[in-house]
Amino acid sequence: MAKSTITDTPARRMPGWVWFVALWCVGVGSAMTVGFAFKVLMNATLFAVSR
Repeated sequence: MAKSTITDTPARRMPGWVWFVALWCVGVGSAMTVGFAFKVLMNATLFAVSR
């Protein structure tokens, strides 16, 4: 019987600092998106109230 030529390689794991940086970037991006949406809605509301 022929041997398999494919070797089993262990799954690659990212270091802890990569996860930290990735999650930090996602958190900052999400906060900026929510802040921008809040700013737009607040400006729309204030414009509607002032007119």
